[in-house]
Formats: sequence, structure tokens, C-alpha cells
Amino acid sequence: MTVAASLFVRVARFERDRGAVAAMLADYHAQTEAEKAEHGLTEPGPLPERYAAEARDPASAFAGAEVLLVERGAELIGMAVLHRSGPDAELKRLWVGPSGRRSGAGSALLTDAASRARAVGATGLRLSVWDWRTGALALYRRQGFEPAPSWELRERLVCLRLPL
Repeated sequence: MTVAASLFVRVARFERDRGAVAAMLADYHAQTEAEKAEHGLTEPGPLPERYAAEARDPASAFAGAEVLLVERGAELIGMAVLHRSGPDAELKRLWVGPSGRRSGAGSALLTDAASRARAVGATGLRLSVWDWRTGALALYRRQGFEPAPSWELRERLVCLRLPL
């Protein structure tokens, strides 16, 4: 789906996109784990195996989900994973690499995910985000996401939902 003159969102094709998706997942998880350590939620160390496994084999890790990619020209600059979760769709692993930030890529992924969720009859689009990610929280609120009762057991995760 085209969302802006320079951005294009599409579903990953792992035969072609596996390496790029794996690299973005590795970057996403490395940054998240470093932030969790900075905030005292984990000890610094290697990537936990459950996250390393996603980066090694994203096609298996996200079987049954849609992995959305945002391109700017020939460059893949961001991703998100969209899957059904009861009556809602859930968005996970939303990531825009440093070269793509402030380009509208995050908004493009959110808009595309909401459109796809509506198309399959989901009643909402939900996500969770760490409370210290103030820029992401502001983006989600601008897009219409509202605080939701938590479905997460981990402290400091904020649950948000966009009614569709």
C-alpha cells in the first residue's frame, strides 16, 4: 500500500526479505534489551534466546502473522508484525531504523496495520510499549490509540488500543 510519495508499505516475502527482517529484529531487540537494563529491568548481557530465535528465523517465529515492511526508495527502513489476537489485531516489533526515523515510516506502518486489521474484521488494533519510550507513546496517541486494560504481565509496559 502506498502511503506517501517516498514511502511504501508491503508484506514481507521471506525468500527475498529474510536478511533485512532478521537484521531489523536483531537491532530492535538489542536496543530494547539495552533500555531494559538501563531501567533496571534486566541485567546487561546477551540477547535472550527467545529473541535471538526471532532474528535467526523470522519466517518461523512469525508464521501466521503478517510482517509489514516500509520502504523508502530501495531501502527497507522499518517493520512491524501484525497478527490476530481475539477480536483485535495486535502489532508487535514496530521498528524504524535510525536512517528512517522522522520520515513518517512509523505512521505509515500504523496506518497500514489499521487498514489491514479493519479489512479482516478486527474491532481494534492493540499494542504495548515501554513507558520510557515517550516518542513512541506520543506517536501512538496522535494516531488515536487510547490506554487499555493491561494484558501484559511485565511491569512498565503500557497497553494501548485503537478502536476500529
